Amino acid sequence: MEDVVNKLKENYYTIATMESCTGGGVANAITNIPGASEVLRFSAVTYSNEYKIKMGVNAETIDKYSVYSMEVAREMSKAISDFSASDIGVGVTGKMGVLDPANPYGDDNTIYVSIYVKDDDTYHTFKMNTKYEERKKNKDLIIKRIRKELLSILNY
Repeated sequence: MEDVVNKLKENYYTIATMESCTGGGVANAITNIPGASEVLRFSAVTYSNEYKIKMGVNAETIDKYSVYSMEVAREMSKAISDFSASDIGVGVTGKMGVLDPANPYGDDNTIYVSIYVKDDDTYHTFKMNTKYEERKKNKDLIIKRIRKELLSILNY
């Protein structure tokens, strides 16, 4: 993420994340870089619906589309950007092959990512499927893809 942190600094941008299935992995990857405190405003790991809602995701969106949906990822990215007054917000939600009794709906092994850019009020979204049995490998795969998307956005 060194290149992402450097691009954020060059553009005088700040970033915040609201992560579920990645468990703060995106924020961790950013904070592994010296000087990350200049760009990372805030990060929230919102595993539960309750805390996604407290952070600004509409409960009706969760009820209508499931917590595992692009609609929720989009709201996560915008909500965290708004909450932290950051230029970029990253929202990540999805299932990695584990049954979730509180949220029985949504595709297994599908991850939804939204990157919100405040300057032009745009969402850059993608979904991807996990490939591995091991959670850490899937998290690394997702974080790598988010890095690629962030670089694409920051390089215009």
